Amino acid sequence: MKTLALRKKLHNYIDSIEQEKLEAIYTVLKNDMEVDSLLTSEQKKELDLRLDEYMNEKGKSYSWNEALNIIKPNLV
Repeated sequence: MKTLALRKKLHNYIDSIEQEKLEAIYTVLKNDMEVDSLLTSEQKKELDLRLDEYMNEKGKSYSWNEALNIIKPNLV
């Protein structure tokens, strides 16, 4: 099914469903909608890369105090 046809079908369905189903669909998509609107695709790729490194213990992590000690000398 083509994108436009899919969108129309979903719009028609959403326009006609009861409140409970609408809320369920919204709950499923809510986080995805928020993240998509806040980050560019490049930012998402970078976050995915960093998460992957963290999960595989390849990346370096810092405590809050370590981060402050690194940042403070660079503040003007």
